[in-house]
Amino acid sequence: MYNQDAIDGMKNIVQELLNEAKKRGASAAEAGLSQETGLSATARLGDVESLEHHCGQSVGVTVYFGQKKGSASSNDWSLASIKETVNAACSIARYTGEDACAGLPEAEWLATAFPDLDVNHPWSLDADAAIALAIECEAAARAYHPAIGNSEGATVNSHQGVQVLGNSLGFLQGLESTRHAISCSVIAQHEDSMQRDYWYSVAANPEQLEAVAVVGAKAAERAVRRLNARSLSTRQCPVLYAAEAASGLLGSFISAVSGGNLYRKSSFLLDALDTPVFPEFIRIYEQPFLKAALGSAAYDAEGVAPRARDIVSEGVLRGYVLSTYSARKLGLKSTGNAGGIHNLGLDSSGYDLPALLKLMGSGLLVTELMGQGVNTVTGDYSRGAAGFWVEGGELCYPVEEITIAGNLRDMFKSIVAVGNDTDCRGSIRTGSILLGNVSVAGSR
Repeated sequence: MYNQDAIDGMKNIVQELLNEAKKRGASAAEAGLSQETGLSATARLGDVESLEHHCGQSVGVTVYFGQKKGSASSNDWSLASIKETVNAACSIARYTGEDACAGLPEAEWLATAFPDLDVNHPWSLDADAAIALAIECEAAARAYHPAIGNSEGATVNSHQGVQVLGNSLGFLQGLESTRHAISCSVIAQHEDSMQRDYWYSVAANPEQLEAVAVVGAKAAERAVRRLNARSLSTRQCPVLYAAEAASGLLGSFISAVSGGNLYRKSSFLLDALDTPVFPEFIRIYEQPFLKAALGSAAYDAEGVAPRARDIVSEGVLRGYVLSTYSARKLGLKSTGNAGGIHNLGLDSSGYDLPALLKLMGSGLLVTELMGQGVNTVTGDYSRGAAGFWVEGGELCYPVEEITIAGNLRDMFKSIVAVGNDTDCRGSIRTGSILLGNVSVAGSR
C-alpha cells in the first residue's frame, strides 16, 4: 500500500509540471502521474509456466497556448525530465492549429467531493502463494471431467496502482486502486470434437473473487458442454445473449451515444436524443459511486465529476456520453465520461436464466461472440457466435459456426426481457438479454 507521504510526493511532482508549464508561457495545463506494481503467475499442466513481477511509472502533461494544444509523456520523474517533457509539449503546442473546443474543463465541472469508493484492497500475495493458487485452479479444471485432456493454463494476477491528476484550475487529486483476477482456459476432447472455453473472476477486493477451484470447474464445465457442437440452418429465431455476452450489446449502444462518434456524425443514433431507442421497460443508468466496483470513480480522466444518471429511461435516450472536448463540439456539457463509462447498469425484468430460457421456448442461447462486425455509422450488426440451441426452454445441443445479423436499431427495440443474473466483472453490468426474432445464418 502506498503511504500518504508517497502520494503527497507524487502530487508535488504534478504541481511542478504545472508550474513549469506556466513558466514557459502556457495559458493552461494538466498533468498526470501514475505508478503501478503487480504480480502474475501462470500454471499449465501442473507446472509453473510463467511468473512475472510488474513495476511501471509514467508522467504526462498537456499544455494550452490559447486554443493550441500539445502533449508529451515520459517514464522519468526526475526534475530534468520534467522540464524536458514540458518543453516538448510546449514545442508541439506552438506548431499546432487552433481549435475552438480545446482546453481544460470549465472550473464548475470539476469534482469537489471525493467519497471513499472502497477500490483499494492490496493482496498480500507472494510468488509462492500465487503459483499455488494457479496450480490449484488448473487442477480443479483438469479433474472436472475425463474429457479435459489439455489446458491453456490458469493465471492469478494482482495489481495495485496510484494515479495523481492535476490542472492549472487548482484540481489536484490522487487515487489508489487495486485489481485482482483469476482465470483458467482448458480444452475438452471427445473423439473428433475438440472445444476450448474459459472462465475468470475479477474484483478490486481479493475477498470478492470466486474460489480458484470454482473458476477452474466453471472453465471445464463450459468446455465440456460445447463438445459435439454443430451448425444451424439459416433462420429467424429468438436469441438470448447470456450475461457474459450481453455486455457487448450495451457496449455497442454506448459507442453509438459517445461524443466522438456523435460530433463526427458517425453514429446511427445521431439526433436520437429524447426519442425511443429501446422498449418502454428498459432503463440504462450510470452508477459512478458504487462501493468496490471496477467502474467506480469520483472524477473522470479530466477531473470532471461524474454523476448517477439515467442514460435511457422508459426506453427513451435521455443523455450522451461526453468528454470535455466532445461536449463542446456538440454545444453541451461534459458528462464526466472522459476515459469511459462508470458502472453502466441495466434494470432486470426479474427473470433468472432458466426462466428466460422458458420464456424464449425455442431459440438460440449465445455464450460467445467472435469478430468485430458492428458498424457504428449504420448500426449494421454481424458477429460470429457459439452457444446452444434451445427447445421447450431446455438446452438441446451446442452450436457453432453461426452468424447473428441484423441492425442494432431493430435489435434494441426487439428486447423482450433482461435477466437478474448480472455479470459485474467490468464497467458494464448486465444480466442476460432476450431478443425477439433475429437473423441467424448457419452453414447449411
